[in-house]
Amino acid sequence: MTQTPAFDKPKVELHVHLDGAIKPETILYYGRGCREAIERIAYEFVEMKAKEDVVYVEVRYSPHLLANSKVEPIPWNQAEGDLTPDEVVALVSQGLQKGEQDFGVKVRSILCCMRHQPNWSLEVVEMCKKYQHQTVVAMDLAGDENIKGSSLFPGHVKAFEEAVRSGIHRTVHAGEVGSAEVVREAVDTLRTERLGHGYHTLEDETLYARLRQENMHFEVCPWSSYLTGAWKWDTEHAVVRFKHDQANYSLNTDDPLIFKSTLETDYQMTKQHMDFTEEEFKRLNINAAKSSFLPEDEKKQLLDLLYNAYGMPSLAAAAGQHP
Repeated sequence: MTQTPAFDKPKVELHVHLDGAIKPETILYYGRGCREAIERIAYEFVEMKAKEDVVYVEVRYSPHLLANSKVEPIPWNQAEGDLTPDEVVALVSQGLQKGEQDFGVKVRSILCCMRHQPNWSLEVVEMCKKYQHQTVVAMDLAGDENIKGSSLFPGHVKAFEEAVRSGIHRTVHAGEVGSAEVVREAVDTLRTERLGHGYHTLEDETLYARLRQENMHFEVCPWSSYLTGAWKWDTEHAVVRFKHDQANYSLNTDDPLIFKSTLETDYQMTKQHMDFTEEEFKRLNINAAKSSFLPEDEKKQLLDLLYNAYGMPSLAAAAGQHP
C-alpha cells in the first residue's frame, strides 16, 4: 500500500549536495571527470526534485572536487585531466538551467569552500562573482568541522570577507557535529547568513537566543543527522526545539543518494516521530522561501506561489487588510 504523503504541497529546499544526489547509473555510465556527466548530473537533479514537489531548490557542490585540472591537489587520486573548477561551474549551471526549463523547478546553486583546503576558497568566491547571473547565488564552507580552527584559516576568512564586500550570500556548515563555538565563528568571523545544520547551537543558550533574535535560518536535515550520528535517536532532536520556539528553519535532504532518501523521508520522520503538523510544514517552507538567496522580486514571486498553494493570504493582501 502506498504511504500517504506527509505534506503533498509545494516545497522549498535549501540544503542539498549535488555530489550527494547523483544517480548511480549516471556515475557508472560516465565516470568522474566527464563533461557530459557533469551537465547530466545537474539536469537529473532538477528532474528528481520535480518529482518531490519542490518548486525552489538551492543545490550546493564543490567545483574543485569535481575537477581534475588546475586544482591542487587533484582530488580522489585522479590522474590530471583537463576539466577545471571554472568549467565545472559552467557545466553544472547549464544542466541546472536546462532542467529548470524542462521540469518547471526554480533552481539556484551554492559553491562550497572545503575546510581542509583553504587554498581553494578565494577562487570559489571569484567563481561566485563570475557566475552570479548563471544560477550561482552564494558560497558555503563545508567539510570536517572537527579540523581545529578551520573556520579561522586565513584562506577561508579572506574569501568570506571578499564575499561580504562583493555582496555574495553566505551559508556555513556549523554545529552539525561541531560545537556551539564553531557556530559562533561562522556567525561572527565568516558573517554567515544561514547555518547548515546548526544543532549544537543549543549547547549555548545565550548564542541560541541571540540567533533567534536575529532570525538566523537553520538548514535542518533530520534523516541525515540520524544516519551520521550528529543526532542520537534517544535524545530530542534540535528541530523539536526549533519548532517549539517557532525559530526560522527548513527541512532538507542533505545527501539523498548517500542516505537513500527523498525529502518525503524527512517530512515523514518529523510528522511521525516529532508531531509535526501541516501548519508547521507550511510555516517552515515559507521561512525557507524568505531565507532563500533569491533577489527580492523573485523571492516575492516564490512566496506568492506558496501562499496561493497553501490557501493563505499573501503578504501584500495581508498588509491591505491590516493598514
